[in-house]
Amino acid sequence: MAMNALPSALGRQPWGIIVPLTALVCFGSAVLYSAAGGHWMPWSAMHLVRFVVFLIMAMVIARFSRDFIRMMALPIYVVLLLLLMAVEALGFVGGGSQRWLNLGFIMLQPSELMKPGIVIILARFYDMLPPGATREVRSLMVPAVVIGLPAGLVMLQPDLGTSLAIMFGAVVVMFLAGLPMRWFIGAGIAAAIAIPILFFVALHDYQRQRVFTFLDPESDPLGTGYHITQSKIAIGSGGIFGKGFGNGSQSHLNYLPEPHTDFVFATMAEEWGMLGGLFVLFVFGLLLRYGLRVARDAPGRFSRLLAAGLTATIFFYAAVNLMMVMGLAPVVGIPLPFMSHGGSSMMTIMICVGLIMAVDRWGKRDMRGGFEDS
Repeated sequence: MAMNALPSALGRQPWGIIVPLTALVCFGSAVLYSAAGGHWMPWSAMHLVRFVVFLIMAMVIARFSRDFIRMMALPIYVVLLLLLMAVEALGFVGGGSQRWLNLGFIMLQPSELMKPGIVIILARFYDMLPPGATREVRSLMVPAVVIGLPAGLVMLQPDLGTSLAIMFGAVVVMFLAGLPMRWFIGAGIAAAIAIPILFFVALHDYQRQRVFTFLDPESDPLGTGYHITQSKIAIGSGGIFGKGFGNGSQSHLNYLPEPHTDFVFATMAEEWGMLGGLFVLFVFGLLLRYGLRVARDAPGRFSRLLAAGLTATIFFYAAVNLMMVMGLAPVVGIPLPFMSHGGSSMMTIMICVGLIMAVDRWGKRDMRGGFEDS
């Protein structure tokens, strides 16, 4: 029975998106292999192993029921909040930031897991509200506290990029839940007034310097503007077809900082050129189209908000990293999904993919009359 059921279970997987993602991860592994000077370790082999493990995890998540995910929304949020508090007390310091917990088998970054966590809890909250209640103040005040606690803890690490990612996914869910547009306009006006003040009061010196560098990177090309200057040199020197696999000088001669994490796209573009960049964008386009289609066809409010919020989270990851390495956004330390080396970021993205796959399955079961969404 089990052997007969296995091909059927495999056949129900969304291979139309799993295959392109696998191709992108293999491409990323090749880039990491080159960045390491032609060695599988320490980045390339681990990149492939992690993807296989987390792909299996995503397929398991895809089998979860709606009732189970809704039931677990609050416990997941509370556990992640406690882990963020643990980071402040026991966290591992690396690169000047305190963001990780050493669990032995993995250096866990709880702030990464809060990105899908915030989407799940807000989707559950608005699913519980009557449709008309989204215009009441409680539909804004409760989420403000739910968002503010983890965002504030992440800012203390300090990690501005992850804090913005958490807030971005949350705001997308709130917008799609039907909160009045005037609230968003008011929040935008308030932010425009507060940002100049917070820029000088709340941000650290290095964070302010990143903004200045973004505005004028050529003002200090050997100092604060070094990262983005070298990144643009690497991308531009690749041309249309690239310099060839293993022939990237910027990464191999250590001109390009963090060639295996934040600036992996620049490492790729130097060797594979514009064609490699178009392939990366094409796969991300397929993933985002899949997520939006699942959100559009999702059964029920919770499912729609969940799929849309998680798709927006993946979009934020990819868009900010690509803009960052091309000098279109300040350097905020957000990795490129499926290509950058890193266990926590890979786990987070695959949790998002697994939950979107789960929503896709819920919709298909409802079409067959499997169950009703409450």
